[in-house]
Amino acid sequence: MAPHDTELRPATQEDREAIREVARDTWHETYDELSSETIDSTVDDWYDDETFSRMLEEPGTAVIVAERDGEIVGFTHGVIQGDEGDVLRMNVHPDHQREGIGTALHERLRATLEDVNMKRMRAIDLASNERGRRFYEDLGFEQTGTGTVELGDEKHEECVYTLEL
Repeated sequence: MAPHDTELRPATQEDREAIREVARDTWHETYDELSSETIDSTVDDWYDDETFSRMLEEPGTAVIVAERDGEIVGFTHGVIQGDEGDVLRMNVHPDHQREGIGTALHERLRATLEDVNMKRMRAIDLASNERGRRFYEDLGFEQTGTGTVELGDEKHEECVYTLEL
């Protein structure tokens, strides 16, 4: 259930720039081991116009925004393949964290993807994100693996979290 003054809805093309800014601000606040240039280029790549359009149109994909007073304050992006759902992105603007928005986004994403016979959900985040780890563990996810991701020219450790449904 979203906080009473927050609306959750499917993202539209018109939300692209606001989603990009929420992602950028969240990453700058959260991942201080990454350079500003790496964050900016990653966000630009992940949310460029073509990629964003594809995100909204892919079958089995859900992009949900949290809107407060006409402003996008958070979003999530997930996809289902077979019986497994992946949380690809979960961002709540730093000014609105710890207000229940991330939990509400997760619940809406889960409900949307569960319509397609999902048996488990996975989320991947940088290992350095302690707040992200607590967020997923509070939702019942368990760390089930690790990996590495290349951002900019550097490799970073990531954690895989799994929630059995």
